[in-house]
Amino acid sequence: MKKQYSNAEVEQITRQWVEAMVVGLNLCPFAAPVVKDESLRYSISGSADPEQQVAEFLNELELILAADETDIATTLFVVPEGLESFDDYLDTLALFEDLLEQAGLSGIFQLASFHPDYLFDGVPEDDMSHWTNRSPWPTFHIIREAQMSRALQHYKNPEQIPERNMQLLRELGREGLIERFPPFADYS
Repeated sequence: MKKQYSNAEVEQITRQWVEAMVVGLNLCPFAAPVVKDESLRYSISGSADPEQQVAEFLNELELILAADETDIATTLFVVPEGLESFDDYLDTLALFEDLLEQAGLSGIFQLASFHPDYLFDGVPEDDMSHWTNRSPWPTFHIIREAQMSRALQHYKNPEQIPERNMQLLRELGREGLIERFPPFADYS
């Protein structure tokens, strides 16, 4: 995203992305229920400063840990400034994963990662599969592992989800994605 957006606009556009892409294309079959019951929390970082982002991430972990799953099932921690470089984002993802481990929260939470310039290692840059993990802004999805395990018990062949998503996006193509979610027109 090229222009400056307020936190409210970032949240609104992120919600639209979740509804149009993640739920609308069923990229994550577990997303629709938490969107419907409004237990998906959107937390927008207010800083481009790495230390402040770490503090906000840790605060978000405390909040979700203290909350009942029916109130906050999962959180999208969105960082609109400071992680525009995919490499910087990956470094921060590694740091956040280390912080989960240091806090003894590995096995309780896991992170899923999304970025406007997301690239899978070893996959050609122009392959549409990258778009399965592309979002309007750098985003860290904080997932409760127990909740995910319960959801997976009721889903036949969950290991096929990534491949299905990649195939779907290849079939849609760039124009199909832009039609579904117009902000994608600003992406490289």
